[in-house]
Amino acid sequence: MSAACLADLGDPRAALPARINTDAKTVERDLAKVVLSLIDLVRRLMERQAARRVNAGSLTDDEIERLGETFLALEGQMEKMANAFGLEAEDLEMNLGPIGDLL
Repeated sequence: MSAACLADLGDPRAALPARINTDAKTVERDLAKVVLSLIDLVRRLMERQAARRVNAGSLTDDEIERLGETFLALEGQMEKMANAFGLEAEDLEMNLGPIGDLL
């Protein structure tokens, strides 16, 4: 992103609250939400890269099979972890304020 584009976003401090409210009762869930959101971002990026490599023909059939199994296993583990903290898929969507949604 260029400096001009960043300047158009304005002062990032304006998008942040003056105080960060923390609640001891939800701190574990909130932390899990952030961690799972970041893992989901990395997973999506890896899937896009894998799709590019499949489309380019640079992977063998065995590699494609292993990638598919790995992504399915990762998705299953993420669902288990999200359920353990009472999170839904929508909870993992990250909004970056003036920049918009992350992926």
